[in-house]
Amino acid sequence: MTTKSPTFFGSVAMIDDPLTVGPEPNSTIVGRAQGIYGSADQSEAGLLMTYNIVFTTGKYNGSTLSVLGRNPVFNQYREMPIVGGSGVFRLAQGIATAKTYWFNLTSGDAVVEYNVMVLHYSH
Repeated sequence: MTTKSPTFFGSVAMIDDPLTVGPEPNSTIVGRAQGIYGSADQSEAGLLMTYNIVFTTGKYNGSTLSVLGRNPVFNQYREMPIVGGSGVFRLAQGIATAKTYWFNLTSGDAVVEYNVMVLHYSH
């Protein structure tokens, strides 16, 4: 059914994408987005996403935030829950909002801006 579906329903992909300070290709890398997403909606492009924001530099180096939620990728505003974290972000909860900055429909490449609001345990 996936190959015949206009939403690619049932397709699954792994991600290990750079997290940068800004949208420019040469922007400073601060971490990685590592996880999995699948097309989980038969009527629109809606992804089930579960991924970790893994910080690799600076004061958050070694810490993570865990995101799990629905991402209707063609909506202007998307919000996904933060369901946990580690290191500095131990016991985190909050939201990650997503806004597409740039998208190439042919290649599938995209630049997405994330804003993250987090409550976490401070030790």
